[in-house]
Amino acid sequence: MTQVETAVAGGVSFALTSEQRQLRALAREFAEKEIRPRAADCDEHATHPVDVIAKAHEVGLMNLHVPASFGGSGLPAFDGMLVGEELNWGCSGIGTSIGANGLGAAPVIIAGTDDQKERWLSPLLGDPILCSFGLSEPDAGSDVARMKTTAVRRGDEYLLNGSKTFITNAGYAAWTVVFAKTDPDRGHKGISAFVVPMDLPGVQVEKHLDKMGQRATDTSAFALTDVVVPASNRLGEDGEGFKIAMKTLDFTRPGTAAGAVGVAQAAYEHAVAYAKERVTFDVPIAMHQGVNFMIADMATEIEAARLLVWQSAWLHDQGRRATLQSAFAKRFAADTAMKVTTDAVQVFGGYGYIKEYPVEKLMRDAKLFQIYEGTSQIQRLVIAKEIFLPRDD
Repeated sequence: MTQVETAVAGGVSFALTSEQRQLRALAREFAEKEIRPRAADCDEHATHPVDVIAKAHEVGLMNLHVPASFGGSGLPAFDGMLVGEELNWGCSGIGTSIGANGLGAAPVIIAGTDDQKERWLSPLLGDPILCSFGLSEPDAGSDVARMKTTAVRRGDEYLLNGSKTFITNAGYAAWTVVFAKTDPDRGHKGISAFVVPMDLPGVQVEKHLDKMGQRATDTSAFALTDVVVPASNRLGEDGEGFKIAMKTLDFTRPGTAAGAVGVAQAAYEHAVAYAKERVTFDVPIAMHQGVNFMIADMATEIEAARLLVWQSAWLHDQGRRATLQSAFAKRFAADTAMKVTTDAVQVFGGYGYIKEYPVEKLMRDAKLFQIYEGTSQIQRLVIAKEIFLPRDD
């Protein structure tokens, strides 16, 4: 039980409900028994963890936010964030493979009609079907307006052409929400969103990308060549794609930040255990100030990151705009994970650099949190914009 959970100050309680504690315990047990035993092997061989994903689906740890009216549990962002921390504590590669449906499905939850939600979301609940979020392109990552993928209207259809890259689970997804320009002259205001089945003619997964970390998560590039998509697959109106994408990222960033906290927590626990066991100069290294100060900083920064994550998720669930708080959480949690895992390697010394020990993997995994779903630098831009150009909504 963390200090964040038990603290109560000024009438504001951070205590979890009994249902939330049970959900988090379920996720921790799953991470410990199903994810951690597979983590090293999946990392080494970049294995897509089909069996672990199927088990996570079976016990109810996937598709957490699908509305109850369409057969889902309709859990709030806060509950999903609790699950995300625990799964990533087990392994952020496998945890991301399991949790990425939340990102893929979010645009449909946010902007889909009832018919679209029934068509695309309900099947996710019956089988461990994967979906993905197709925003990034080879020349358009943080600068979404530079995307080159186009969607040209032809009667009741659109013709899509372009390419996407760095797309989580795209190589195994049944469908992807693809963002494309329907009016290239309007910049980000000319972007629209479409649900694209990955088995349509003209959709080709070109490459499974070989990554430094989070190697158990499939990250792929795919091309769209004269792909015919019914107009009924468009989410929202023409030109609303950028708004849908930004609302999606506002919703998912607390979960991503929670994953970073999970990785940092795992590294911290390994460092504490090793510092108690490793003896130098006749005492455990935990007794050396140079080490225990590092560990004290780890603990402090993890708690601070967790508080920011909890706050941003809570604001979402109150129906309040949380762009600033989500950026706070994503930036700080990602940077904290990188610092904590680097320091954990330092605590282990030479052994920390060896693959036989767990912390080098955690350090490699942590780096990606500073990059995807908006780099730490982009989060700073968002924060600065919110400070200097605040909105009333």
